[in-house]
Amino acid sequence: MKSKIPMTVSGIKKLRKELQKLKEITRPRIISDISDARSYGDLKENAEYHAAREAQGFCEGRIQEIESKLANAEIIDITKVSNNGTVIFGVTVTVLNVHTKKQFTYSIVGNDEANFKKKLISINSPMARGLLGKKVKDIAVIKTPGGKIQYKILKIDYV
Repeated sequence: MKSKIPMTVSGIKKLRKELQKLKEITRPRIISDISDARSYGDLKENAEYHAAREAQGFCEGRIQEIESKLANAEIIDITKVSNNGTVIFGVTVTVLNVHTKKQFTYSIVGNDEANFKKKLISINSPMARGLLGKKVKDIAVIKTPGGKIQYKILKIDYV
């Protein structure tokens, strides 16, 4: 039995939207491309045909991957979780780098949702693992390639 994959509500919606696009737009387009390429003649030397078949393989693989993730998803709606004041999956946490005095705000999300540029960090990242279970005013020590960094928890939002 596969373990459950934690996802936020927005993350699950994004995956469902991608799956729908792959099935309703991308897959039919690729099938049409394969059909067109077949009409060009000899398949052994037909670059368009081989490219379309390769695209089909990638598309079908991604569809299977998404369907598997959706089947094993554990949707966590942080707005329905009681706020006990600790950093958990789905929260948005504001921290202060104790050394540089710079503030950062991150949301802790599932692996597929993570996007550092959008301040979405994976539950499995060193930063998130170091913050989990902490409360406001706690100090989290995060191990990085450059050494240990201390962050003070300033705010935890359950939104």
